[in-house]
Amino acid sequence: MKRLIEKGLMFGNLVRVDSPALVERYNRGLRQLARKETALTEFHIDLSGYSPEIGEELGDHLYLNPNGCNRQFILLSTEQKSAPLLNAKFSMSRSILRRFIEENEEQLFSLTARDAVVGELEDTVYELGSAVRLFDIQRITVVADTTGNHVAESEKLSGLITRFRTDPEGWYDDALISEMIGLAERTGDVTRNPVALRATSFETPDFWTAHFGGLYIFRSVPHPAAIAMGDRIALGALPIDYVFAHEQRNEIAKFLEMNALVEPIVRARGADAGAILRQKMDFILVEAASRLGLDAGSGSRRELRAIAQHLGSALPEEFQALAAILRWLEAGGPWPRIDSRHPAYFYTLRAAQGPLRDLVNMLLAELCPLDVRQMFICHKELFYRLYATWPEAKKAYVADFLEREYQIDKAGARRALFGAEPGMEDLPAPGPWDAAPVPPKAPSPRDAVDLVGPWGAVLRGRR
Repeated sequence: MKRLIEKGLMFGNLVRVDSPALVERYNRGLRQLARKETALTEFHIDLSGYSPEIGEELGDHLYLNPNGCNRQFILLSTEQKSAPLLNAKFSMSRSILRRFIEENEEQLFSLTARDAVVGELEDTVYELGSAVRLFDIQRITVVADTTGNHVAESEKLSGLITRFRTDPEGWYDDALISEMIGLAERTGDVTRNPVALRATSFETPDFWTAHFGGLYIFRSVPHPAAIAMGDRIALGALPIDYVFAHEQRNEIAKFLEMNALVEPIVRARGADAGAILRQKMDFILVEAASRLGLDAGSGSRRELRAIAQHLGSALPEEFQALAAILRWLEAGGPWPRIDSRHPAYFYTLRAAQGPLRDLVNMLLAELCPLDVRQMFICHKELFYRLYATWPEAKKAYVADFLEREYQIDKAGARRALFGAEPGMEDLPAPGPWDAAPVPPKAPSPRDAVDLVGPWGAVLRGRR
């Protein structure tokens, strides 16, 4: 992991905390949330205020995320909105925290100038003894205040001021006036500088969780389902129509198509399909070379082409299928017949534009583990876990590639791979290559004979 850290690919963009005042504010927040304290005088924090250094010091990397539920946070600066969220257990946590900071940025800037803001992503689930509890998570509310209860006291003072102004006896209520003066000494003039944080609340019908081996839950789509990356049977009965295991490729492909969640890369608007396919092929060759102990040199395209020539008919199926698509796309080759049984099928897709784009791309990263770039961008937890198992040559190639090709223009790379950030005006118009009309029935594990073809048509009765 040292190579990733040095290249800014791990623990990058964390916020440095190195002044005595900020350390003391952090400790006030830490004592309030976790009844703990750090002796460090310098450390780095992520979006939520979690510090890897403090996690090591305390021997507890979930000190702000007890039981992996209801993530807590310590805000020292609004700059944290650009930091990553480490040790994420739920896919929606980062977007919720970031949006909370952005929507309250002016107030938070003022509050963090003199105190730490602490809080929690709150729902009604506090432990996950069984997978069925995940379905109790319907809404996340951000609850926050300073360690000195500045927001609560400001709200209380505003209420007292309203009472004073509307109550005819207010001028004669010495206790009321005394309480107002005492609160005003701590909060300032709330009539001119009101302090109020929107308790931003978010519906969470669709999300990924790291719990139970990894689970994707889609509830807002026409045909709801859960997709388990761990042991599907061990999950028990779940309150959703269908639960698919990650090896049920036909069922997952059918689910994605029926809910219009994916599109073929070769017909994605604005995508340079040839460049994307070539890079996926390079990643597949690097994996093949490292697995067979072949020397790929610096990993240049010329050296990788030599690897491909050396392997010949032993080339991975994924590589041969993507090469066939590339020949069809650029050289008028025959139409490639790649259905959902084929190991390359999910490599030919990207998420369709819409609110579930990032979640679907995260799922595709798990289904396409050889595409290390998509995995790094869309599913860093999985990337770091697999990176630790790779041969040294593959580690070096991937780290150098990401530093060279992704770090210099992250936004541009994401736009080229996945399209612009989704908006209502960005929904693509239907065309002759779009998915077939949605069938009236939902996907079922019993329909294993139904394959998904290139791209979107359900091929019934074929094996």
